[in-house]
Amino acid sequence: MNEIITYILLFIALYFEVFLLITYFEVRRKIKNTVFDEISHKKLPTVSIIVPCWNEENTIVKTMFSLLKLDYPKDRLSIIAVDDGSTDKTWNVLQRFARNKQVKLLRKENGGKHTAVNMGIAFSESDLVGCLDADSFVHPQALKRIANRFSDPSVMAVTPSMKINNPQNYLELIQKVEYVMGIFIRKILSHLNALYITPGPFSIFRREVFAIIGEYRKAHNTEDLEMALRMQKNRMRIDNAHDAYVYTTAPNTLRKLYKQRVRWTYGFLKNAIDYRKMFFKPEYGHLGIMILPLAGFSIFSTLYFVATVIFDFVKSTLLRIEEFRTVGLAWHGFNFDLFYIDTRIIVFLTFAALLGTISLIFFSRSLAKERLRPGKDVVYFLALYSLIVPFWMARAVFNVVFAKSTKWR
Repeated sequence: MNEIITYILLFIALYFEVFLLITYFEVRRKIKNTVFDEISHKKLPTVSIIVPCWNEENTIVKTMFSLLKLDYPKDRLSIIAVDDGSTDKTWNVLQRFARNKQVKLLRKENGGKHTAVNMGIAFSESDLVGCLDADSFVHPQALKRIANRFSDPSVMAVTPSMKINNPQNYLELIQKVEYVMGIFIRKILSHLNALYITPGPFSIFRREVFAIIGEYRKAHNTEDLEMALRMQKNRMRIDNAHDAYVYTTAPNTLRKLYKQRVRWTYGFLKNAIDYRKMFFKPEYGHLGIMILPLAGFSIFSTLYFVATVIFDFVKSTLLRIEEFRTVGLAWHGFNFDLFYIDTRIIVFLTFAALLGTISLIFFSRSLAKERLRPGKDVVYFLALYSLIVPFWMARAVFNVVFAKSTKWR
């Protein structure tokens, strides 16, 4: 029975990889040939970028300067920095920008990121409203590339492409590959109208989105995921600008990464429960029929595989111990024989899934304008990523089952 379940799970994982690749081959010419006309100064939409800050004294200056260096008319762009009750010197550091006419500084008691963003929205008066986390930095052309997507009146929000800023150690290099693959996947999902997250770093919305469906909610500390699901539920289209780059600071220790990913996975599961009526519903298109169910499936299938491997390892170890007790230590040398090569279908499915992952990495790097030649980042990713993911997935599921909340940091 376990083997049958394993076959099914591997087949579904392989099917999804092939589905993504086939979809990419169908739309890649459209992606590469998409050209936007230069929008005149007067026709560019006005934009407000909100920067929620909580104890970000070390990164906020670089974040603010990256916004001020955007290639966008100064009279069409305003920056609203909201200090959410920081206990360090964030507010004092922000005073460097107090005299800049593009910048508005606000301060409030600590209430969480969603309250800081909502305060910024209330003080904004622009056509478009976006957010940038205080540990992220934007490419100079990012805003123009996103603004171009709003020339289509059906587009209500546009997400950027996120990359890791200056990765150094093995954990940051692993995340570099993960984020680059995310660029590829989000671009494909946007063509399927199936994006279910509007990342905090530099997702931009039409102002009327908040007037129609309301402000940000706490949403289990994953307000960017809940907002996207709420938009999809209300049939609001979310597009993606794969060439609008945002660079974010990655967790550089296992402890920090673990906490971040527990929060993300927990938030997805809790929001999935809140929006469970969207699952397997044809009216939500690919999102309801395939993407949301597969996102949930990936968590539980990963935990199933890990549990199976651990069970088989313990079982094999116990058999070896029993064999040692019975016949003692026996070594007959090593003789290679083709007869002992495992030719079960499960081996070929596993190999095919691995090949699919490598293919996704290759095409992701191409789309993200990364060097195609694999480096240490790909080696680390393939060797270590699957070993660390189950830890935060298991903890997130545990927290959901036993009603334990997660903290932001």
